[in-house]
Amino acid sequence: MKVIGISGSPRKDGNTEILVKEALKPFYEKGWEVTEFFLSSKSIKPCIGCETCNETGTCAIEGDDMGFLISELENCDALIIGSPAYYRNVTAQLKALFDRSFVIKNRNLLAGKPGGAIAVGRGEGGGQSLVLSIIHNFYLSSGALCVPCEINGLSARADKPGDILKQEKRLRQARVLGENIIKYSEMICRS
Repeated sequence: MKVIGISGSPRKDGNTEILVKEALKPFYEKGWEVTEFFLSSKSIKPCIGCETCNETGTCAIEGDDMGFLISELENCDALIIGSPAYYRNVTAQLKALFDRSFVIKNRNLLAGKPGGAIAVGRGEGGGQSLVLSIIHNFYLSSGALCVPCEINGLSARADKPGDILKQEKRLRQARVLGENIIKYSEMICRS
């Protein structure tokens, strides 16, 4: 079994990456193959709306990490996507990834695969609920299944780098999200 953890944060080792890594721990413990696809160290060029992918099934843009991600999506069984809230939205880096995923829309690569969402914002109303909705919308538009954490996706408040490490409840919730995705994956495999 294989899971992909995507962090949309441009900050290496930031709060979002920390939570995505925490959510991936149950997968490591269960012996899953884990791909950490962190946009702090990857490059995804923005979509140019050329519609070439509609005609050819491949993206006209080359020279970035999107081709690697698509090959990973073809072979994954589950996903976790996290993003900090930037101006009440996902980061530009994650939005570029979502836009470029248009190339896979007719291939149904994510159909029936469980996915979890993580959002980190500066304050209580820092846009986390919107970020969770945007990630869930990506899943639903791709045919993936939205897996809850304890209630919905994981929503966390953190401002300074490393703040999330002081929040045991949020770290535990990240693990719960990972465990829930594993449960959904196991149910899907049995059916």
